[in-house]
Amino acid sequence: MPELSLLAWSLLLAGAIVVGFAKTAIGGAAMVAVGLFALALPAKESTGTLLLLLLVGDVVGTWAYRRTVDRWMLARLVVPVLVGVGSGVVFLRLVDDQVLRRTIGVILLGLLAVQLWTLRRPTRAQGSRAAGRAYGALAGFTTMVANAGGPPMNLYLLREGMAKWTFLGTTAWFFFAVNLVKLPFMVALGLVTHRSLVLLPVLAPAVLLGAALGRWAVGRLDQVWFGRLVTAFVAVSAVELTFF
Repeated sequence: MPELSLLAWSLLLAGAIVVGFAKTAIGGAAMVAVGLFALALPAKESTGTLLLLLLVGDVVGTWAYRRTVDRWMLARLVVPVLVGVGSGVVFLRLVDDQVLRRTIGVILLGLLAVQLWTLRRPTRAQGSRAAGRAYGALAGFTTMVANAGGPPMNLYLLREGMAKWTFLGTTAWFFFAVNLVKLPFMVALGLVTHRSLVLLPVLAPAVLLGAALGRWAVGRLDQVWFGRLVTAFVAVSAVELTFF
């Protein structure tokens, strides 16, 4: 077993539960796990370890919402997401952790401002291919550099007015595919360590617990509150990355 303090173990267990909850309920909540893992482990190692647990949550999420996925939406996002992931790999090699966090935070704050502005307008342009490409590229970029692709993707799907269950199914399958693409890059960059592999079976049950809690909670949220909570988690994530 890895030699970690009691506080570090507590942070990792809490983060793993949040990962599971995010995969079956409020996707933006995964940013809380990013922070918890970064407090418990070195920054780069925390990214690789968290990716393995996100994949565990992805398997649960794709199974739970296998009948409510918008496959056409996913097909449209393939190319821009791959462009974003490739840009993220290059960016990871060029900047330190602090610049990385603040860059992502500023991007998310900008997206949030656009989202809130469009919600105030009586009519919104939905289904824009250009917007889809831009959000897809940002999701690929931010998920590669900090496992933070949820907020851009969430904002895009909210902008499209997607129903709650379709939203959950589409994001589940989207991030399962994206995280699989990221995995070999993370291994090549040395972000997935031996300790990451040892921690995986230890923390996986906590992910499953969080997924069960999320599945229970999301069934009790109506569409309006679901959208509000997603937006709130995006806002908290952006502020955390930018200023802390």
